[in-house]
Amino acid sequence: MAHLLLLDAMNLIRRLYAVQERQQADHQSRLLATAQTMERAVGSILAEVAPSHVLAVFDGQGDSWRKALYPDYKAGRNAMPEALAEGLELLQARLWSLGVDALLSDTDEADDLIATLMAGMASHGQPVTLISTDKGFCQLLPQGLQIRDYFNKRWLDEAFVRQHFGVPSTALVDYWALCGLAGSNIKGVPGIGPKGAAELLGQYGNLDTLLSVEAADKRLHKVQQAADEARLAQTLVRLRQDIPLGFNLKDIRYTPHSAPST
Repeated sequence: MAHLLLLDAMNLIRRLYAVQERQQADHQSRLLATAQTMERAVGSILAEVAPSHVLAVFDGQGDSWRKALYPDYKAGRNAMPEALAEGLELLQARLWSLGVDALLSDTDEADDLIATLMAGMASHGQPVTLISTDKGFCQLLPQGLQIRDYFNKRWLDEAFVRQHFGVPSTALVDYWALCGLAGSNIKGVPGIGPKGAAELLGQYGNLDTLLSVEAADKRLHKVQQAADEARLAQTLVRLRQDIPLGFNLKDIRYTPHSAPST
């Protein structure tokens, strides 16, 4: 059986680079140290997961469909350090030296590419492991995605979701539609926070029901008054699974090129 390993590349690289920013004095030293640390990390991940196929998925430089739909999407987020952006080709080459190809698109976000790759595998009952700290991917747990937080050495699984959000993974898209997603500057429903969103979904089940039942309390009334905002947030936080990829699974079969450097 095939087992696909996906690396949320910029999620991994930016965290490694942030450590080097505190430890290295100049840009070139930071980049080289990041490359070396990344090689060791990815080598360790490959040994642990033992995938049959692997791919590192990068964000492109262009605006996505979310930005077109909602111009304030990710407004205020810190830009990638210029030195890191200029060094991405080096980092991609280092990944290639480990047998890991890179996927990036000028128009599609890495999150949607990852969701599309996962959906294709899941439809054939084949396992997918994702390396990421991004909790937004937890909405894919019901389809069988396994998410490994490399930095905290934990699985972002169903137990994690229920403890962290107070709802099952099946309710996460509607949860964020209600309370928003601060990291992406998605607002949700004014006046509804994480606790209120979890309580409302625990009582009513999903956003469709919240918008259709009689408004018996103030929080429910707030949701119905902000139906357009909730629907927009729901669309923005839901990961697309229909991105044209243009390659086959056989193209990303894992074949080690060399041992990771030390």
